[in-house]
Amino acid sequence: MRAPAEHDFASRLRSPAVAARVGVWLGICFGLVFLTGLISHYAQNTDHPIPFPTVPAWGYRVTQGLHVVVGYACVPLLLVKLWAVIPKLLARPPTGPSVGPRELVLHLLERASIGVLVAASIFQLATGIANAAQWYPWLTFSYRPSHYAGAWIAIGALLVHIAVKLPIIRTALGESLEHEGQDRSSATEHGALSRRGLLRTTWLATAVAVLVTAGSTVPLLRKVSVLGVRSGDGPVGIPINKSARAAGVTAAATASTFALTIAHNGREVSLTRDDLLAMSQHTYTLPITCVEGWSASGDWTGPRVRNLLDLVEAPRGRDVRVESLQESGPFRITLLQDNFADADNTLLALALAGEPLALDHGFPCRLIAPNRPGVLQTKWVTRLDVL
Repeated sequence: MRAPAEHDFASRLRSPAVAARVGVWLGICFGLVFLTGLISHYAQNTDHPIPFPTVPAWGYRVTQGLHVVVGYACVPLLLVKLWAVIPKLLARPPTGPSVGPRELVLHLLERASIGVLVAASIFQLATGIANAAQWYPWLTFSYRPSHYAGAWIAIGALLVHIAVKLPIIRTALGESLEHEGQDRSSATEHGALSRRGLLRTTWLATAVAVLVTAGSTVPLLRKVSVLGVRSGDGPVGIPINKSARAAGVTAAATASTFALTIAHNGREVSLTRDDLLAMSQHTYTLPITCVEGWSASGDWTGPRVRNLLDLVEAPRGRDVRVESLQESGPFRITLLQDNFADADNTLLALALAGEPLALDHGFPCRLIAPNRPGVLQTKWVTRLDVL
């Protein structure tokens, strides 16, 4: 049994005309996913040379929703693209007296960029979808830095690939879809589907991928987005990623001895939940947006964080270390940057939708700030340290 060769693939659908058109949209989607991924990565950093903005309050909801939904759209596009170019991947290097070093270098560069691009693309999409489903089969690497590094590798390989193939891409896009000038000599079988039919099927599959997942971000689509994760389930319509039981805080959060400690420059103030309720209460509509792509808006009520910091005479422009009752976990302690700490709509929420916070939503009190990843909206807050 021999390995497949280029001439074994006779379908005329596997052509530069099809690959170029699918590739344009795949490239656009990859670019959107890359840019929104950079925003998400930056938003989760503890150090912001340029402050991450607090307005609009829904900004991160839009960018992260785009990141995940467009990532799903990449799946059918990538599958069709790979299907169309498989014969070229199996082509032998050019030989003969007329083949010079330049042709060989370009061939090797093209193959190397394709190999890296395919591997990085599959890695990014597979780990991204697994993360959206909160399924982590990997044990030997951390998702966030690996996904971030993989994004740079994928986009770099994509740019090299485009540069090498640009003449073919321009010619293919400049000719009609049925033009056979760049087709392989062995691509002669018409099959049951035309090239236009293949493209229409690809666009339809991409639209379906968006439709069945976008409900995690777009409430109007929640009833049809059958693959959308956590689309409105949870107390008062806000999903739960980590329950109080899973975090091991049930006893501490419901204890009558609970107190919030606020500290700055050697001064400390301790407040019970009743003390917090006695303070001036403010209500803002703010979204919770998780890095997995789901988001939901709620009417949150509680004292402003800025008013709490005033109790220990903390000046404006200071970062705040936020500590949870959780005993362990990567986000047990988070950093609230100074512009978020000073924003009027950054609250230590005590209620949601007019009802006391559910235990799984962070009772007795939780942080809620505008335009911020959900993993940084710390639940079960027990201490605020002004840095």
